[in-house]
Amino acid sequence: MLSRRILQYNLIGWWFYHRRRQRVNHALTEPLRVPSLKEACVQRLEDLILSGELKIGERLPPEREFAARLGVSRPVLHEALVDLDAKGLVRIVPRRGVFVNDYRRAGSMAILSSLLAYHNGQLDPAFAQSLLDTRFLLEIETARLAALNRTGEQLDEFSDLLAQEEEAACCDPQTLTDLDFSFHLLIAIASGNLIYPLLINSFKGVYTSLTGAFFRKYYGTPVVAAVHQFHARLVDAFERRDSDAAASIMTEMLRHGENYLKGEQP
Repeated sequence: MLSRRILQYNLIGWWFYHRRRQRVNHALTEPLRVPSLKEACVQRLEDLILSGELKIGERLPPEREFAARLGVSRPVLHEALVDLDAKGLVRIVPRRGVFVNDYRRAGSMAILSSLLAYHNGQLDPAFAQSLLDTRFLLEIETARLAALNRTGEQLDEFSDLLAQEEEAACCDPQTLTDLDFSFHLLIAIASGNLIYPLLINSFKGVYTSLTGAFFRKYYGTPVVAAVHQFHARLVDAFERRDSDAAASIMTEMLRHGENYLKGEQP
């Protein structure tokens, strides 16, 4: 059952406490954004579910009672529960109540950002490995297909991204992270498969958290410069329509990033 001690936090106060525990990766000049009550309520409930405080299959208290415990209005709580229902974290059953779901069975891609937030913006090792495994499964195939299906216009886009990467080498890790995502998204688009770019976009937040950690750690070193070289080799394979070479280069590049993220440098 729910613990009153856990639930009776003032939500906004709790949110600031939670944020103070997170590693700050943004510039100090970035404007402070205060969450809405609904956002704070959503994150609080996500933490309770993902931590196991709220058990799978558990029925939540009636909205009026639950809202009072959380210190929010019923409309705010209801909106938060609707959001959680859309993510697959809870199940709203008319006239029966709200039940905690097993997100592994009922969750959608929308839950990825919640999993990242639950770990204070840092990638849990098991979660990071799952993402890396997904990238190997998905992106080697998109590279192979991109070599076969790319258009002339897309080759021009790849060349433009390579030029931007060269300029960004003297800028900042965030710019490189954004360009890297754009490059991989363009590969998915060039594959000709309508679903692949949607999948890449759906986990953009966790994707850029993973690659951002890499670029921040190795910014200004030959390790990051090697990524640009991999990209240039990929574009060359795309231009030649060499699908085997594209798949091989993508495999090599993903392994390169994985090894350095894990501290297993060759």
